[in-house]
Amino acid sequence: MFKDNLIQMRKILQMTQEDIAERVGVTRQSVAKWESGESIPDLEKSKQLADIFGVSLDDLANYEPEENFGLGLPPKGKHFFGLVTVGDKGQIVIPAKARKIFDISSGEQLVVLGDEGQGLALVKAKDFLSIANMINQK
Repeated sequence: MFKDNLIQMRKILQMTQEDIAERVGVTRQSVAKWESGESIPDLEKSKQLADIFGVSLDDLANYEPEENFGLGLPPKGKHFFGLVTVGDKGQIVIPAKARKIFDISSGEQLVVLGDEGQGLALVKAKDFLSIANMINQK
């Protein structure tokens, strides 16, 4: 997990092991050992790596592409919750992890927004109405 994610993110950012070593304050050999799985960085260095890559520390350490349709590490704060199936009447079930992260409770109302070029978005009705009221007051 960690070593694979480290290699993937370094390559995506087109950085060398030396580039990473310099940014984190270690030797290139240390980075090579992390990538081979021989050792792992301490918590402080791991946090620095996550910041360099713009991902969460948890994802850097634990993200498994196989469990996420083969997709690479998402940027910090971005999520892929999987697929949902639209029912006969257009209903969908929001995955439990998404409900937990975004604090969506049973019976809560959501606003569905759409952009033909961007897709659909769900926003809590109370948050959407607060923003709309602020705009109207200006």
